Amino acid sequence: MERMKVSCGKRQGNKALMLCNTLALTGIAVPCDSSIFLAILAIHIPSGIVCVLAGLVALLSKKQPGRHPKFGTIYYWSLSVVFVSASILAALRWAEDHHLFILGTLSFTAATFGRIAHRRRWYSWVRLHIIGMGFSYILMLTAFYVDNGKSLPLWKELPAIAYWILPSAVGLPLIVNALLRHPLVRQVETGSTSDGS
Repeated sequence: MERMKVSCGKRQGNKALMLCNTLALTGIAVPCDSSIFLAILAIHIPSGIVCVLAGLVALLSKKQPGRHPKFGTIYYWSLSVVFVSASILAALRWAEDHHLFILGTLSFTAATFGRIAHRRRWYSWVRLHIIGMGFSYILMLTAFYVDNGKSLPLWKELPAIAYWILPSAVGLPLIVNALLRHPLVRQVETGSTSDGS
């Protein structure tokens, strides 16, 4: 595999140089000539990791008070940080990254929709919550793979269109399954609501 060349100016300092070198070793090219970009990226990456893990735990947890709402809240607020940091990163490199801003906006909007539907108990709130949070997670993963898929093991062997399609191909059937079969959807439809989603 050919190593990508990433230039880091000396004015960046040791932390910025370390981040550039670490990312260059993974094969991910980043513009290391901007300390602002690197500072935002240093916030964006760990927030994104927390977001992915918290969303996964919330997804896999029983929908009742406790783990699901706790990790769902962590997902939402870490997604907020990811959205703000991604917006700044996209603004700094608009020509290359404007599509990531669009995906981030859609992801954050979907999560906010799902969160509000649950908190305000809108009509069919469980379905709306599942749809909003599910689409949010799919869109977040799509943005990640579109931006980084070409540098990831296995993913880099796939055509670029796969980065756009695979998260939806996996996630949409899971959302449909939850909408059709999840016990909370049936409870709310029959009038016996639970406070646990």
